[in-house]
Amino acid sequence: MIVVDEQLHNERIYQAIEAYYPGQVVSIRGLRPGTVIKDDVIPTLLLQVRQPTFITINTDDFWLKVAAHRGYCVINFHLPAERRFDVPEMLRRVLQHPTFNTKVRRMGLVLRVSRQNISYYGLDRQLHRLEW
Repeated sequence: MIVVDEQLHNERIYQAIEAYYPGQVVSIRGLRPGTVIKDDVIPTLLLQVRQPTFITINTDDFWLKVAAHRGYCVINFHLPAERRFDVPEMLRRVLQHPTFNTKVRRMGLVLRVSRQNISYYGLDRQLHRLEW
């Protein structure tokens, strides 16, 4: 399951991801309908579904701030809001990368993805970096 943050809530983004991703693609809003969802409760919401991968462009509030957990993966795309339509293609590349190409490999990781590289940490908070 891919869970999409509010900044990426756009039908074009959903359709682009659904074109290649075989699982569900849902909005973070769908995990708690009818309420305002603050960033600090998102990890708790992610634990209510089975092995989600949460995607966001809100790196300021998630990168190096959210704890890694075996129950989810968080992928931060380091892009300005006007480049949000680049996320589906960048996500496809991440999901095809040998380090992240299965749920088992992704769970417990927090990633920061830019055009040049992928930085990530896991439960031990040790930073790793991969060039594209």
